[in-house]
Amino acid sequence: MTTETNTAATAGTWNFGDLTVNRVGFGAMRLTGSAAFGLGTPSDRDRSVSVLRRAIELGVNHIDTAAFYFSPLRSANELINRALAPYPDDLVIATKVWAGRDPSGEWWWATPDQLRGQVEENLRQLGRDHLDVVNLRIPPSRKADSIADHFAALADLREAGLIRHLGISNATSEHLAEAQTIAPVVCVQNSYGVGAPAGEQEFLRACGEQGVAFVPFFAVAGSGREAGAIAAEHETVLAVARAHDVTPAQVRLAWTLRQGPHVLAIPGTGNPDHLVENVAAGALRLSDDGVAQLQSLQQAGE
Repeated sequence: MTTETNTAATAGTWNFGDLTVNRVGFGAMRLTGSAAFGLGTPSDRDRSVSVLRRAIELGVNHIDTAAFYFSPLRSANELINRALAPYPDDLVIATKVWAGRDPSGEWWWATPDQLRGQVEENLRQLGRDHLDVVNLRIPPSRKADSIADHFAALADLREAGLIRHLGISNATSEHLAEAQTIAPVVCVQNSYGVGAPAGEQEFLRACGEQGVAFVPFFAVAGSGREAGAIAAEHETVLAVARAHDVTPAQVRLAWTLRQGPHVLAIPGTGNPDHLVENVAAGALRLSDDGVAQLQSLQQAGE
């Protein structure tokens, strides 16, 4: 599969409200080190900057980040600022709040009143006067709880001009319905990929019916999550990759994008070669047989 000639525009576009993005974007979590959240070796600053600039050259105009993406020596937001400011007019930067980390790396969760401070932290680090998209990242412990107070606080910041559009992350259909009564939701960002449970498949379809973008994270990493793609890839994914002469990561991304025109991809990497491969996955058209094989994993929930 040819990679260099493909750009992020190949897979088409979707709108976050009045902002149009290419369906293949970039996730910034892996820019800061060999493992997420400072658990590995800090990244080479110049290499991370070059990866970001190369992403823009390849047509990426949607970057997902967060103030809590940092290692002892690197901050994803500050790398983005250094690499890309002054920002291209069409670049959309999405970030997340509610979750946070203190300087020692310990996690904490904001109260509704503390969300403004988290928004302002992102603004300072990115060097912007407003944020394009802010996702309310819902704690795992709150999956069955109301998010009204937190989402209303973000809606107030949107009215104040600090935020342009709102989304929710790690959410359920009930969260989406509740949030929509408070302010428009342009995207849902959930863990999703080959083998996703039936409930997530149904939620993905429901988002499409409402015109809400579905933005999967861990579409490549799968069960490896923050640690990255698992070393022992499923044989079915390997077989489809061999049949198409592509990588397993490209198969996973192509399958994800195939789930609907409202489904985006935000694969992250600090490796320039992987970046090119990830963007090229937007042009990969899986065979019907390959899709059926991958679908069997999804149905089995593997």
